[in-house]
Amino acid sequence: MPWADHHCHLPAGDAANEVIADARSAGVGVLINIGTDVDDSRQAISVAGSHDGVWATAGVHPHEASGGMVGLEALLGHNEVVAVGETGLDYHYDHSPRQVQRRVFAAQVELANRRDMPLVVHSRSAWEDTFSVLDREGVPSRTVMHCFTGGPDEAEECLRRGALLSFSGIVTFPNADEVRDAARACPLERLLVETDSPYLAPVPHRGRKNRPALVEVVGAAVADAKGLDVSEVEDATWATTRAFYGLDREAGADGGS
Repeated sequence: MPWADHHCHLPAGDAANEVIADARSAGVGVLINIGTDVDDSRQAISVAGSHDGVWATAGVHPHEASGGMVGLEALLGHNEVVAVGETGLDYHYDHSPRQVQRRVFAAQVELANRRDMPLVVHSRSAWEDTFSVLDREGVPSRTVMHCFTGGPDEAEECLRRGALLSFSGIVTFPNADEVRDAARACPLERLLVETDSPYLAPVPHRGRKNRPALVEVVGAAVADAKGLDVSEVEDATWATTRAFYGLDREAGADGGS
């Protein structure tokens, strides 16, 4: 099985072509290109529509919550769009007021529930309110906590709500023992891997721009934490990614359009 990078932020134009070709040469067969506001989601859809094996999400990141959601729901009808998000709460940077973040997050949870679509959640320094919004709105049946940064306690709360956990390059950081503990405790069938590129390059690539080709490095770190062979993580996360996003049911299941 090839690798699946279920959460990356691809550039546009020729730069996307280079990044995707690099990923292909590294054995990455699926890329989910994440939208962070309405305009960025349109760009993600455009890139996905031009490349086999690339899909998109449409959402409003908590940093962009103040910009609103006008036009977002219309994007969810595109064949390339497989999830709502990323959305959630970020109390570390507070680029948008917290009240606005919660309102926009709740609206996107409602959208995912109403349209029976997966939900991609960003939560940083905001676990209590993240769980509160999800509990109030109802956790979508397919929910993933992307770039998981909590420990075993937060992992247990996510898993109890039926969510998947997705691990990024943070799992390779020397000071991320709690994240590795969470990966160790997470059942393999409830786990995804991602790069969140161009951010969070894994060790030993720190200080350089991240890219989807490095998702194998993340997978290897998860395998090490769980005492598994890398191929087990590769096979399991490939299957879970395709099932979570319904890729085998999408038109053009071998491509983004």
